[in-house]
Amino acid sequence: MTSNQSATSFLANISERERLALESLVDYKNVESLPEIWPLAARQFGNTIALHNPHSKPEVKITYSQLAAQIQRFAAGLQTLGINMNNSETLPYGERVSLIADNSPRWFIADQGIMSAGAVNAVRSAQAEREELLYIISHSGSTALVVEDIKTLNKLGESLNELPIKLVVLLSDEAPPTELKFPVVNFSQLLEIGSNNTLVAIKNSGETLATLIYTSGTTGKPKGVMLSHKNLLHQVKSLGAVVQPEKGDIVLSILPTWHSYERSGEYFLLSQGCTQIYTNLRSVKGDLKKFKPNYMIAVPRLWESIYEGVQKQFREQPAKKQSLVKFLLEMSQKYIEARRISQGLSLDHIHASVIERSQAKIAELGLLSFHALGEKLIYAKVREATGGKIKHIISGGGALPKHIDNFFEIVGVEILQGYGLTETSPVTNARRPWRNLRGSSGQPIPGTEVKIVNPETRQPLPMGERGLVLLKGPQIMQGYYQNPEATTKAIDSEGWFDSGDLGWVTPENDLVLTGRAKDTIVLTNGENIEPQPIEDACLRSPYIDQIMLVGQDQRSIGALIVPNLEALAKWAENQNNSEKTDLESKIVQDLFRQELNREVQNRPSYRADDRIGPFKLIEEQFSIENGMMTQTLKIRRHIVMERYCDIINAMFAK
Repeated sequence: MTSNQSATSFLANISERERLALESLVDYKNVESLPEIWPLAARQFGNTIALHNPHSKPEVKITYSQLAAQIQRFAAGLQTLGINMNNSETLPYGERVSLIADNSPRWFIADQGIMSAGAVNAVRSAQAEREELLYIISHSGSTALVVEDIKTLNKLGESLNELPIKLVVLLSDEAPPTELKFPVVNFSQLLEIGSNNTLVAIKNSGETLATLIYTSGTTGKPKGVMLSHKNLLHQVKSLGAVVQPEKGDIVLSILPTWHSYERSGEYFLLSQGCTQIYTNLRSVKGDLKKFKPNYMIAVPRLWESIYEGVQKQFREQPAKKQSLVKFLLEMSQKYIEARRISQGLSLDHIHASVIERSQAKIAELGLLSFHALGEKLIYAKVREATGGKIKHIISGGGALPKHIDNFFEIVGVEILQGYGLTETSPVTNARRPWRNLRGSSGQPIPGTEVKIVNPETRQPLPMGERGLVLLKGPQIMQGYYQNPEATTKAIDSEGWFDSGDLGWVTPENDLVLTGRAKDTIVLTNGENIEPQPIEDACLRSPYIDQIMLVGQDQRSIGALIVPNLEALAKWAENQNNSEKTDLESKIVQDLFRQELNREVQNRPSYRADDRIGPFKLIEEQFSIENGMMTQTLKIRRHIVMERYCDIINAMFAK
């Protein structure tokens, strides 16, 4: 297929509004690999600031012209030092380079420099556990490393001597160690080498592997998601159907830059001439006010923290003002609900008649004066906390709580919720400014198909029925690296990817997610938790008979625990107090808290997000007879979730 045919196919089946939106942006339809973008962007945007890190010492500002030049110098330096074997028969995917570092302009330069040199990068945070990093380096077959600094290199230690590493690049300017078995150069040294040598242009096709992003697996071993240039470019070429940034728009960046969600967002926004400013959790509230961003990409937890900060300010007001604020928020809630119905954008009234929409319009007009008063007294001030110039907030990495969605709509800050997975590069669906259906994850982005099927039979279900979400499009991964069995399980013969999520679609093709068919728990900070290894660890406690972790779209994981009543009775006997078998008593609760903390933290790959927060002791065992276990004695998680829905909600409401 030619590039023109590809573009025609890509633009098929999209709305006229989306077509016009895409046509308003800088066009990269003839680009076949990511590195081709940056020389074009340099010519288009020149002295516009591309990357700005106000928190580094010294402060860093890089224009589009400088960015393209540094990417080329980085790539030329790698090639000069031997990283250019993309056509080697022994390296069918190209030479792999592990990029182990965190947010900074230099990360972006390294990422695109590695690809420009003709290599594939395998990415992860420098904060990840040592064993996980060594597994990624080994499994990916990396022959070179780009690391944050000497501290990161030292963390990897002597184990690197057992791997075929022939080069290490520090992203810092620290003096490289000289006693190691492989050469080490720092960032400035590599750029100097590159400036004295000519970059050999590498012509990558869309099918060429671009990156490996490792995600958690149910066995505890991460899987390498293989994303091609075509996969990633689909995001660059299609996200303009969701938002239309302009040259010089400010983007505040807080998510891990190696994560697929942040990464594809950066590629797209920078392709359109935006200025990306790096922030962090400690500085974000101040940076919102200082830099007044137009766009921000983040997970629901950030919006929750802003909401909680506003609520705290409300609670500190005098009683009469608190009452006024509460009253106006209640009236505005009714106002936005009526407005949604009148506009045909209420998920709870998806089939509203013309009469119902007309009645809602009358109610909307009747409530407008209250909402206008709230705008004058409260909402404009709340927007000032976000800088006051937000065009759109992009939320993903987990479900957006209903009350957060409602609050930001009331105060006039529009959140566009999206959906996708690392395996889908990641965006497959997103709400549009002109169709912001709250409670949904939006319509498919261009070129993407969504199919809802019966989880057991895999037969398509009628519109509106809940089932397993399957996805298809140019952004679907090539597969899991060196794991054909997992690839076959995830992608069927027709190219449909099994998302592992349950949901349904509206008459307008908006995707509404209702839960997960597979076990992975996604917290509001975007972290993925695989419950099985943690549950297995907890079962080492003599007092825990069965356990199931919960916490989808919560701040922390929680647990439903069936205690071993016999062991608990024995413990109480040793305590000389039979009343200590009361499951709600403080002493029993303290015992289980101690057990959970010890067993979870004793896991070799323990992370802070693995800690179990709230838990509930229940007496009824999970069994085949009560429908909570399969014939093979596996917990039927969705059944347990439904059975204990009220208890789980109460656990996290505390």
